[in-house]
Amino acid sequence: MYQYTSSYAEYALTPEIIMSLVGLVVMFLLGIPVWISLGISAFALLYFSQVIPLSLIGESLFAGLDAFPLIAVPLFILTGDALVRTGLSNKLLDVAEALMGWVRSGFGSSTVLGCGFFSCISGSDAAGAAAMGRIATGRLVEKGYPLPYASALVASGSCTGILIPPSIGYIIIGLVLGLSASTLFIAAIIPGVLVLVSIMVANVVMNRAMGYESSTERFDPRHLLWTMWDAKFALMIPFLILGGIYSGVFTPTEAASVAVVLIIVIGLAQRTISVADLPDMLLSSVKVNGVIVPIIALSLPLAQALSLLQIPQSLVADLTSISSEPLFIIGVMIVIFMIAGAFMEATPNIVILGPLLLPLAQEIGMNDIHFSIFMLTTLGLGFITPPLGLNLFVLSAITGASSMSISYRAIPFMVSMLLAAIAIAVFPQLSMVFLD
Repeated sequence: MYQYTSSYAEYALTPEIIMSLVGLVVMFLLGIPVWISLGISAFALLYFSQVIPLSLIGESLFAGLDAFPLIAVPLFILTGDALVRTGLSNKLLDVAEALMGWVRSGFGSSTVLGCGFFSCISGSDAAGAAAMGRIATGRLVEKGYPLPYASALVASGSCTGILIPPSIGYIIIGLVLGLSASTLFIAAIIPGVLVLVSIMVANVVMNRAMGYESSTERFDPRHLLWTMWDAKFALMIPFLILGGIYSGVFTPTEAASVAVVLIIVIGLAQRTISVADLPDMLLSSVKVNGVIVPIIALSLPLAQALSLLQIPQSLVADLTSISSEPLFIIGVMIVIFMIAGAFMEATPNIVILGPLLLPLAQEIGMNDIHFSIFMLTTLGLGFITPPLGLNLFVLSAITGASSMSISYRAIPFMVSMLLAAIAIAVFPQLSMVFLD
């Protein structure tokens, strides 16, 4: 279908095409399901522009989904669900508490670290928020944290699911921009840790200001070693996934497959799950995947039409005519990502905004890897930003605290994550150090 590119490269933006794009935004604001909004807008845009014959839409949808890396998405979702059902996620939190429980605000920091451990396995924000919300919020309240703040802390820590490899977000953006997911995983190591640390620091500052928790425990190496031994199977899984990917033994998809099988075998051997639990686990993964895949499928022809209509290039020209200063362009992209993240889930944002804004990033010297890391880091703020804020609603459903009260308590974490995103944008070395 790409044979039509040159014929329509100079196609004029007619009122009908502009209304198709405006209609997409209106449908999002009205709360129409994302995949329906994308499908209607993509069809209208292609109908009015004719950049791609409508007869090729089916081929475009199939070709976009016929990608081996996408198999990793349901597998990592299933991995996260299996991790919770087998109780291995509790073991990871125990290790985090043994590492950080002795410092002031120790259990709060342990919770954030536990979210990071979970992210190293599941690659999903919502899965991490649901798992850690059930495990940690009650214990945080016992330590002295108000329930809305405890919920905000877990919701913010779980944002690392899209940032710390292996991340479903990096698999999707790699597919869209034609990048290796393994390369993106390597590039995301330091940025992901930076965001995790920024959330910990924000919690320490808030804890000192409000006096939520004051740990009196001492660091006990023997307790840490015992906890790590007790959690040996849980700790083995992220080492297996990341070690296999970084060493080149596994592709991300193969690593996800191995992780799923290993967790299920461990759960069956320890009798924390039974064979009867497997259908429910598969059904849970299918439901989540059933939300993600239609969005990806319908976003791809829309993104392709935008590219053929030269809209990204027009955007670059318009913005650089105002100012070509890198800091101005970075600021514009941050605002776009934050607004988009506040109203739409990460998957459609990645598929639509990735190809749209990559030329703008390249105009100021960002390469595609650096741009991808910066984009996902900033989009991660959307998980705790109203009105969508998926993690806010997950924690609200689990704890009973209102989503608005949680979002108010999450403001310090939003600020810390924003500062981390700015640092990642300004200092490309943070993303490229292991690739040079």
